[in-house]
Amino acid sequence: MRVMVLGKATEATENGVMPTVEEFTAMEAYNDELAKAGVVLAGDGLKPSSAGKRVAFDDKGGSSVLDGPFAETKELVAGYQIWEVSSLEEALEWVRRAPIRGGIVEIRPFYGPEDFADVAESGS
Repeated sequence: MRVMVLGKATEATENGVMPTVEEFTAMEAYNDELAKAGVVLAGDGLKPSSAGKRVAFDDKGGSSVLDGPFAETKELVAGYQIWEVSSLEEALEWVRRAPIRGGIVEIRPFYGPEDFADVAESGS
C-alpha cells in the first residue's frame, strides 16, 4: 500500500529556521534507512507558507488567490514523503523511529483501484 507521510509545520519551520547539523544528520541517516529498505518512493521539504499561495474556488468555478503566510500553523505541511509499505501498521513503525522532536507527523493512505470498484460497477 502507498501512504503519504506529512510532516506538520511548526513555528520554527514557518519562520524558515533550518535544522541544526545534528538534526539534519539524524534525519539523513533515517531517510537512508528508509531508502535501503525500499520504503520511500519520493519526498521533500516545503518552504514556509509565506512563499506560497492558496487558490479558493467558489460554487460557480470562480477563483481567488490568497498570498501566504497562512494562519493556523498546526494545519500546514512542512514536508512529505510517499512510502510503499505492507500496511498502515508498518508505516506507523517507521514513523515512530523518526528522529523528530516536538513535531507531528500524519500518515494518509492513498486510494487504490479497489476503492473505486463500486463506483466503476455502478457506472457500467
